[in-house]
Amino acid sequence: MIRPNMERPTMKRREFLATTTALGALTLVTPGRLLAETPVAGGTLVWGHSETTQNLDMHQTGTASTSRVLQNIHNALVTVNSDMEVVPQLAESYEVSDDGLEYTFRLRAGVMFHDGSTLTSEDVKYSFERCADPETGATNFEVFNDVAGIETPDELTVIVRMTRPNAPFLARLAENGAGVVMPAGSGDIQGTTPVGAGPFRFIRREFGNEVVLERFDDYWDGPAHLERIIAREITEPTVRLTGLRTGELHMINDIPAERVAEVEGDASLQVLTWFPLNFDFLNFNHDLELFQDARVRRAFDLMIDKEMLLQGALWGQGETTASASFPNDAARNTDITQRGQDIAAARALLSEAGHPPGSLNVVFKVTTNYPYHVESAQIIAEWAREAGVNMTIEQLTWADWLSQVWVDRDFQMTMMNFFTIWEPDRLYFSLWHSTGGFNYRNINVPEIDALAEEARGTIDADARNALYRRIQDMVSEEALDVILWFRNGSIGARSEVAGLDTLVHPNGSNLNFHKVWLRS
Repeated sequence: MIRPNMERPTMKRREFLATTTALGALTLVTPGRLLAETPVAGGTLVWGHSETTQNLDMHQTGTASTSRVLQNIHNALVTVNSDMEVVPQLAESYEVSDDGLEYTFRLRAGVMFHDGSTLTSEDVKYSFERCADPETGATNFEVFNDVAGIETPDELTVIVRMTRPNAPFLARLAENGAGVVMPAGSGDIQGTTPVGAGPFRFIRREFGNEVVLERFDDYWDGPAHLERIIAREITEPTVRLTGLRTGELHMINDIPAERVAEVEGDASLQVLTWFPLNFDFLNFNHDLELFQDARVRRAFDLMIDKEMLLQGALWGQGETTASASFPNDAARNTDITQRGQDIAAARALLSEAGHPPGSLNVVFKVTTNYPYHVESAQIIAEWAREAGVNMTIEQLTWADWLSQVWVDRDFQMTMMNFFTIWEPDRLYFSLWHSTGGFNYRNINVPEIDALAEEARGTIDADARNALYRRIQDMVSEEALDVILWFRNGSIGARSEVAGLDTLVHPNGSNLNFHKVWLRS
């Protein structure tokens, strides 16, 4: 395989682990089985999924909760290995021209889709063009902004031609959504009946209740061990934990933060933890005149004691951070720091902006899908009251939050998390570029747009990282959002679940059940 003739834009996982000391990654506490075991085929694993799946179209979905399920249905052209290096998946190999303007992918022969069709270059062309088409509404459409055309000289060869060098292009194809390959013409059914080339095929979904997947025996990388997965959608943490302990569930993700230590001490259960799972931030709607004033945004930032909020809402299961970049990403700006709490300064800034104490009423919308967001909002509301702001909290279901905040952008303030976006282009272009697929806050800063676009065409890694650090500095200085913390990931499982060490994708968010199995 010929590697790209350019510097790789991301750090290696081993470097990340060597310098991340909060928890380390993939810490597995398991009751007594340390010897190698031979996997057993069969069985149905019942997973207590902490969130509710939404649109099942991998191109259109913007939620990590849905992606965790879909990653087992779909494969992409390329992926990343445990060192965060881009490697082939549905492609057998790839080549990049010396000038960075041509990508040639050689596909694996004989790869089967769940509908019985065989993967060809036309499927790749269809998938990429569908993702790039504004009419599709894909969250990762901008990955293809620099693509001039896609050619299919034969059934197993795809050539992507670029209008200019695009340093993060391969890494973006390895992330959620953009590089996924669907059968040509299947777009209309993907939202309700997803069809892919992954280790499990979709059987059914009861919205708000469960998703059922079944082993795909013709999977190109060998069939999975499990016969079936039932993802039960249980957003209440205590109910999930009770189901695990009673045996109703084989595993759960997101152990209640205040009970992680308790579960680790239970000899009948296994606990998998890693850092980080996601970052959380406070959001303002920049379309509103109120939040177009940087003084107002900084005032809300100054109201928050970030460490106290972390302890109160997450029970210390994470670390505060001023940057959304991975803890050891070379693009991380280590010079920026979080604003300390200063209620008096917040009151003064609001008064200066024309909002004396008691005159400002703000609605803070949060989703019950993340109980710790509700707790965070309640704590922040008390600090806001001290600063002279009347804050009302509206608790929304996940579907209502997505509809009101994500789609309609009908909000004043909100809080959200994004799951370990390790690739800096996806992070900074998607979230802070004015046309970014994740820019639901209506942020429009021409200088950030220019920096994000310049970074895409900058092949030199040091120069590119310097551009991303400037974006981080602007986000922090202008309080475009308030970055709060990185949260730890956790999974609890019963003793009969094996292969847990293979479950978490290198990106820290996705769950891959291909090598997981049940002992009995």
